[in-house]
Amino acid sequence: MERYFDDYVTVGVLLLVGVAFVAVALGANWLLRPPRAIGPAAAFDSYECGIEIDPIDHAWAQTHIRYYVYAFIYVVFAVETVFVYPWATIFSKPGYGARALTEMGVFVALLALGLLYAWRKRVLRWA
Repeated sequence: MERYFDDYVTVGVLLLVGVAFVAVALGANWLLRPPRAIGPAAAFDSYECGIEIDPIDHAWAQTHIRYYVYAFIYVVFAVETVFVYPWATIFSKPGYGARALTEMGVFVALLALGLLYAWRKRVLRWA
């Protein structure tokens, strides 16, 4: 019966460590933050994504398309990671030989071809 509760003790310890981590992070934020220099009226102004927008004058702020392209490329490579990681964990098991390696090679090659296309179109240049 003692071995049965070992798993619960592990989960409990991890839960306590997680709660302590959040408490320490919030406490450090509370101690290190700058003093509140703005008045209570400024707390209700609209502020989104680093752009302070006056809601009375004009609320339209254009964003350059380059940021969306970078976000799209990030999503593509995040999806690649989602597919490559599980494949890498089961690749060494029997039955996942040359065929699995070929399929993943085609997948990575297509993504590399897309990255090469973006690079050739000079999409990856910041300036």
